[in-house]
Amino acid sequence: MAHEHKLEIFRGLLKFKSNTQKIWGVLIFLTIVTAIEVVLGIYKPDILMHTWLSPFEGGFFATLGNIILSPFIYMKPLNLIFILLTIVKAYYITWDFMHMRDEKPSLRRAVVWTGVFLICYLIFILLQEGGYVFEVYNTKDALIKRDF
Repeated sequence: MAHEHKLEIFRGLLKFKSNTQKIWGVLIFLTIVTAIEVVLGIYKPDILMHTWLSPFEGGFFATLGNIILSPFIYMKPLNLIFILLTIVKAYYITWDFMHMRDEKPSLRRAVVWTGVFLICYLIFILLQEGGYVFEVYNTKDALIKRDF
């Protein structure tokens, strides 16, 4: 026995009359988010290409603050915007196109939170390893020289 799907998005701010309208509405939203990503990727505004803070200097608490804040504060704001917009797109694809909204809350939590934690872990690993590779290739006394 089939049941009716919920026909609203954005926590009920937009309500549609049919599933077809809802699919088009979500598609338009995802297209707008993708267009924003493409425009930011092409133009790369200067204000978003520099970190907002520099690392804290000296002491245990400075080191602790650097470890905790490094994935968010010390990266370029443009990278943070790309990461957040990608997570928003993944959320709406899963929530509306894969009909997770209509499932039981326990299944939704199991699927969504597992994905969220895995994505956060992957982002952390990529940022940490990317910083290491950058340091290896771009210091004055780098052990590995660019030969390409």
